[in-house]
Amino acid sequence: MPPPEPSPPRAGVPPEASRYGGQVLADAAARARDISAAFAAPPPAVPAPAAATPAVPPDTGLARLLSGPSGIGTTGLRLTLPEAAPPAAPPAGTGTPIPGLYHHPIPEPDPVRVAEVSRRIKDWALDEVSLYPDDWAEEFDGFSVGSYMVGCHPDAPTVDHLMIATRLMVAENAVDDCYCEDHGGSPVGLGERLLLAHTALDPLHTTAEYQPDWAASLHADAPRRAYRSAMEYFVRQGSASQADRYRHDMARLHLGYLAEAAWAQEERVPEVWEYLAMRQFNNFRPCPTITDTVGGYELPADLHARPDMQKVIALAGNATTIVNDLYSYTKELDAPGTHLNLPVVIAEREGLSDRDAYLKSVEVHNDLMRDFESAAADLAAELPLPAVQRFLRGVAAWVDGNHHWHQNNTYRYSLPDFW
Repeated sequence: MPPPEPSPPRAGVPPEASRYGGQVLADAAARARDISAAFAAPPPAVPAPAAATPAVPPDTGLARLLSGPSGIGTTGLRLTLPEAAPPAAPPAGTGTPIPGLYHHPIPEPDPVRVAEVSRRIKDWALDEVSLYPDDWAEEFDGFSVGSYMVGCHPDAPTVDHLMIATRLMVAENAVDDCYCEDHGGSPVGLGERLLLAHTALDPLHTTAEYQPDWAASLHADAPRRAYRSAMEYFVRQGSASQADRYRHDMARLHLGYLAEAAWAQEERVPEVWEYLAMRQFNNFRPCPTITDTVGGYELPADLHARPDMQKVIALAGNATTIVNDLYSYTKELDAPGTHLNLPVVIAEREGLSDRDAYLKSVEVHNDLMRDFESAAADLAAELPLPAVQRFLRGVAAWVDGNHHWHQNNTYRYSLPDFW
């Protein structure tokens, strides 16, 4: 049975939306948010440049991927203003996108902003939180977090706003590296480390006798120092509801870390659906969920908490995280030990070759992207409110910027030889 077509846009604001509308405007006035800027021209969508189809052997699955997505949710769903002319040819040295991967190219991030964010984040990492030793400097620079965050948040009004997301991103990666992955991470005892680090985001309220011990613990290691400092900057800029929203999504992230750690301790490869369930928690969700804070406005809590909005955010996080699985595939295979990613899990659980499992993972990503864009378009039609429209545009921009960074970070990533 074919899937139903998306609901057509309603002629007027639905009753449910009108109930929220007054709150949106009152919230904006009270907090001096410029909601009228929601329809100020954001950076336009850039149509995908024509590219030669890679030379490939006859392969039905690969041909289907290279032909691009089709059907419901694949056309007319970008939440942007009308397209402008495509940018000039990309600069030399940019990475190659994964053949057949559904994505939207973006213009190169503003180099002036990239340079300033890169300078400020390194100063913060070195001088404010002592995040890494000298021999990690090359790896830190190679991460190119300035380019990442500028590309993901094109509507950020100032570099100060961009720095909110940049500090949090770097802090999250410090926790992942130091507690879970490359720099001394281990599944053993991970729950304790994550709990104590989470108190740097969600403060402990205890007795006067024990409060000083907890406060001192926030400086005990680099991840906790980074979490504490990044969150302090965040709460100065955002509202109480935005901060609580972020804490909630970070708890989701930590829960996903623990599931993956349990499989490592059990030396078990999960079922594909189990892996995808873990990836809905251990994913990029905390990043696009704060796109309004970084954009200098607020999506009210009751609109953010709607199940249809949560579905959009979850699908965005799921799709962007599979992008990470695909671009980091060869990097993880070269690392010691077994690293779970979607191609590895599909190969093991469905008995496919490495190549076929990788190509199927591309299809999974494309399905998630179609579902994300279809759900976002439906919600945009259901709630034609400025803050909702701008937030959905911001999430879509984060999805596109995330792919751009992965594609072009050739310091970290290279593609497998499957085409």
